[in-house]
Amino acid sequence: MLPYILTGVICFVIAAVLFFLVGYQYRRNVAEKEISSAEEEAKRIINEAIKSAESKKREALVEAKEEILQARTEHEREVKERRADLQKQERRLQQKEENLDRKTENIEKKEENLQHRLADLEEAREEVATVKKTQMEVLERISGFTAEEAKRYLIDQLAEEVTHESAMKVREIEAQFKDEADTRAREILSLAIQRCAADHVAEATVSVVPLPNDEMKGRIIGREGRNIRTLETMTGVDLIIDDTPEAITVSCFDPVRREIARIALEKLIQDGRIHPARIEEMVEKAKREVDATIKAEGERAVFETNVHGLHPELVKLLGRMRYRTSYGQNVLNHSIEVSHLAGLLAAEIGADVTQAKRAGLLHDLGKSIDHEVEGSHVQIGVELARKYKENEDIVHAIEAHHNDVEPRTIVACLVQAADAVSAARPGARRENLENYIKRLEKLEEVTSSFPGVEKSFAIQAGREVRIMVAPDKVSEDQMVLLARDIAKKIEEELEYPGQIKVNMIRETKVIEYAK
Repeated sequence: MLPYILTGVICFVIAAVLFFLVGYQYRRNVAEKEISSAEEEAKRIINEAIKSAESKKREALVEAKEEILQARTEHEREVKERRADLQKQERRLQQKEENLDRKTENIEKKEENLQHRLADLEEAREEVATVKKTQMEVLERISGFTAEEAKRYLIDQLAEEVTHESAMKVREIEAQFKDEADTRAREILSLAIQRCAADHVAEATVSVVPLPNDEMKGRIIGREGRNIRTLETMTGVDLIIDDTPEAITVSCFDPVRREIARIALEKLIQDGRIHPARIEEMVEKAKREVDATIKAEGERAVFETNVHGLHPELVKLLGRMRYRTSYGQNVLNHSIEVSHLAGLLAAEIGADVTQAKRAGLLHDLGKSIDHEVEGSHVQIGVELARKYKENEDIVHAIEAHHNDVEPRTIVACLVQAADAVSAARPGARRENLENYIKRLEKLEEVTSSFPGVEKSFAIQAGREVRIMVAPDKVSEDQMVLLARDIAKKIEEELEYPGQIKVNMIRETKVIEYAK
C-alpha cells in the first residue's frame, strides 16, 4: 500500500513540476511577444515624432524666412522714406542758405547807402547850423535882443495868449458838452433809479443783547469772571457790561465775530446754563449758524443779481458782507444795489449788462476781509478777484471804482456811477458828526490853499464848496483853470460820497463918494 502512495505522490509532484514548467514557458513566450510588440510600437511612435518634428522645423524655417524678408522689405522702405525726407530738408536748407546770402548782400548794400546818406546828412546839418548861426547874429543885430531875451519875450507873449485861448476853449467845450451830457446823464440816471428801488436801514457797529433781568449780568460774568473771559477768548470780542439796565453791549471791529458772540450770548441766556463748557458748545453752534447764514446770503445776492459762474469762495465772501457796514449802510445790500444800477445803466447805453452787473456786485469785495488783511479794500478786492480767476475787465472795474487808477472801460465808468448813486442818495448812508465836521474842514482847507483864494465855504452838507477869489489876482480866464485845479486836488486828497460842486465867484466892487 505504501509503495502505491509514494508512487502517487511522486507522480503528482512530477506532474506539478511539468505543469509549472509548461506555464512558465508559455508566460515567457507571451511576455516576449508583448515586449517585441511594445518595442515596435515605440519605434513607430519615435519615427512619427521625428517626422513631425522635421516637418515643423521646416515650417518654422519657412515662416522665419518670410518674416525676415518682410522685415527687410519694411526696413528698406523706411530707409528710402528717410532718405527722401533728408533730401527734402537738404534742398530746403540749401534754398534758405541761398536766400540768406541774397538778404545779406541786400543788407550790405543798404548799409552802404545808409552810410552815404548819413554822411550827406552830417554835411547838411553843419551847413544848417552855420546858416542858423549867421541868421541869429543878423537877427540879434537888427532887433537889438539877444537870443535869450527874444525867447523870454516870445514866451511871455505866448503864455498870455495861450491862457486866454485855453480858457475860452475850455469854456466853449464845457458849455457844449454840458448841454448835451447833463440832459442825457439825467435821463439815464433817472431811468435807472426809477427801475431800482432799494431800501436801506442804518446799522450800528456794536450789538446790544437784551437781558431778562440785571441778575443775568452776574451769571454772564461768572465766578471770578471765568464765564466772560471764556466767551471773550472764544469769540474775540469785548463784552461791555455797564449800568445800562437789562442790556449787554458786544463790541468788535470784526462784524462776523461780533455776530457769533451775539448769537452765542442769546442762546446762553435762553438756555440758562452758563459755564465755560456750555459757552464753548454754544459758540461752536453760533459759528455753524453764522457760516450757514453767510453761505445763504451769498447765494441770495447771486440769485437776486442773476450773476452766474462765481467761484464758491467768492459767494462766501459776498455773504460775509452781510455783517459789514460802511457809514451805517449794509455793504451786501449796497453791492446788490450797485449791481442792479450798473446793469440798468449798461442797458440804457447799450453796454454789456452781464459784465456790468458782475462788476457791480464784486466792486466792494475787499470789504469782506479788510479787517483781517492789510491794505485798502480796493487792493484786497483786486487780489481776491485775480486769485479766483475773474476777468481782467472785472478786476479793472474793482480797481478803478474809487479812482485808484483811471477807468479805461465803459463797465468801470458805469460801476463808478452806480456806486456814487447808491452811496450818495438821501438816506443811504450815515456818518458820525465828528467825521462829518472833519471832512468839511478838510474841504475848506484844501480849497483855501490855492493862491488868489480869499475865502471858501463848504455848504450843502459838503456837496458844494463856494470859493471867493481876489479879482486883482485871478482873472476871468484864470478862474476856469483854477476851478479845474481845485476839483482835481479835491479828488486826489479827499474821500467823500457822491460829488462836490466847485462854485467859484469873482466880484469887483468900485466905491466912490459924491461930495
